[in-house]
Amino acid sequence: MQAEERPRCPCLRLCLWPPLSSLPPPQSSLRLPVASSSAALGSAPLCSVLLQEGYLLPGLFLLPLLLLLSPLTDLASRGWGPQGWTHPIVALSSAGRTDAQLDAGPQSPEVGSVPGSLAASSSPVQAMGIKTALPAAELGFYSLVLSGALAYAGRGLLEASQDGAHRKAFRESVRPGWEYIGRKMLRSWMYAVYGVLAVVGTMGPWYLLLLLGHCVGLYVASLLGQPWLCLGFGLASLASFKMDPLISWQSGFVTGTFDLQDVLFHGGSGFTVLRCTSFALECCAHPDRRYSLADLLKYNFYLPFFFFGPIMTFDRFHAQVSQVEPVRPEGELWHIRAQAGLSVVTVMAVDIFFHFFYILTIPSDLKFASRLPDSALAGLAYSNLVYDWVKAAVLFGVVNTVARLDHLDPPQPPKCITALYVFGETHFDRGINDWLCKYVYNHIGGDHSAVIPELAASVATFAITTLWLGPCNIVYLWSLLNCFGLNFELWVQKLAEREPLAQIEARLSEQMTRRVRALFGAINFWAIIMYNLVSLNSLEFTELVAQRLLLTGFPQTTLAILFVTYCGVQLVKERERTLALEKEQRQDKEKPE
Repeated sequence: MQAEERPRCPCLRLCLWPPLSSLPPPQSSLRLPVASSSAALGSAPLCSVLLQEGYLLPGLFLLPLLLLLSPLTDLASRGWGPQGWTHPIVALSSAGRTDAQLDAGPQSPEVGSVPGSLAASSSPVQAMGIKTALPAAELGFYSLVLSGALAYAGRGLLEASQDGAHRKAFRESVRPGWEYIGRKMLRSWMYAVYGVLAVVGTMGPWYLLLLLGHCVGLYVASLLGQPWLCLGFGLASLASFKMDPLISWQSGFVTGTFDLQDVLFHGGSGFTVLRCTSFALECCAHPDRRYSLADLLKYNFYLPFFFFGPIMTFDRFHAQVSQVEPVRPEGELWHIRAQAGLSVVTVMAVDIFFHFFYILTIPSDLKFASRLPDSALAGLAYSNLVYDWVKAAVLFGVVNTVARLDHLDPPQPPKCITALYVFGETHFDRGINDWLCKYVYNHIGGDHSAVIPELAASVATFAITTLWLGPCNIVYLWSLLNCFGLNFELWVQKLAEREPLAQIEARLSEQMTRRVRALFGAINFWAIIMYNLVSLNSLEFTELVAQRLLLTGFPQTTLAILFVTYCGVQLVKERERTLALEKEQRQDKEKPE
């Protein structure tokens, strides 16, 4: 069965990274709507909504409030988290580190992380129990429970998809047949020249002149050497592409009409502003380095990154393309080929998956979705976030493969949603995350250990994210929920550092500490799911899920889902523990005798 695109909110034409379906996607048996973690906001026809109706807000805020029952939460990782970025999922990562990283000693910045990102201070108590291995039988039990639960939920979704295929409400989005549409990803060898020619050929010369006007404006601002002026000018330029009447006027510069015109227009324009702002701010930070307008144009018009990102800050990009004789690490070509092959396999797997599971169509029919069993409904909510992560991973994987052939080291694909149980790591676009962390979040928040500066930093960051996604009611709600979740982690962490709570945790064995943390990590995991489901689907569907899992299904469904999630978090922690130990071993071998 094929599903077609459904109407989207006009304020969210652009996502942080366009969905595969919008490129156009490899279309699966279910033709998908154009909605990514940020663009998916547009798939919800709820630009204006009465939030006081239903149980959504009480249910959503109830999840993190449960964390107050204990200080033993897994909050060592501090950073910025949307989810989209959520659909929006955009998030600030990484100012913090995971439990495994805390015990692994000093960390070198991961690819795509922001140099100088600071983690929130953590007490010695919080670093307990991370390298403690659990019994193999216990881990095996967790794996068995998680696998069985996913299989059971998947069976329910499959049966629901097949039973509902001929429903009247599905007729507009589901139709028989298989269809696959491929797409090309151009590769840039001559950077600016090749990129400019491609933009002119795709969007027309007037669109190129429009972007050049924004580039020159920010270049002139950079000559004044005032960071506040450069950032303000950049945000004003970004606002001109997000709000009327300027957005309507500027869209008229595109020549012709074609299917991807809106996506390419908003993508090229938005990312151009962010890149030019990065250039201007780097010029202010390093007045001794005399960058030219040619450097800016070469940076902005690098074709693989131009329309869909990811964003590389100017300092990183310039340092890498300025290498006279770049040396390719041993085995890198093999890894590039493997990544390309994995992207192809993933696209095919998603195509097959959507032939049987209508995870984006079912939520649009609330009457039908309300009849799903609790396990299938929970699996449906979870699978929506997984799919959004897959879109980002495939798109960035393809773009990064091309960039690595050009001897660049681009931001890595997002961390798997299944491995996220803290808001500080919840982001779907590492490039956007790095940009926001470097120029806004870390600049205001400092070491992210004080409550008031952290609140100011997160509010400012989510305000810019709201502008980036396109202001509307759904985006406002998404920003509010995720900003609250990020700050709530810090508040609970501060509470956990006080007596007698810190003393209680110190008395626990290391294995028990890990178990208790995993329990509250499971609660946080579902808070992340719910907060981002608002923008991925609709407010009504999120209300339905929250009511069924927290109210109607309490306590049986609630406890069962939390236990399954707990098993998953324990397996993620075991993976983090293994990676931390392997990294320590490599560092020990590299130390001189």
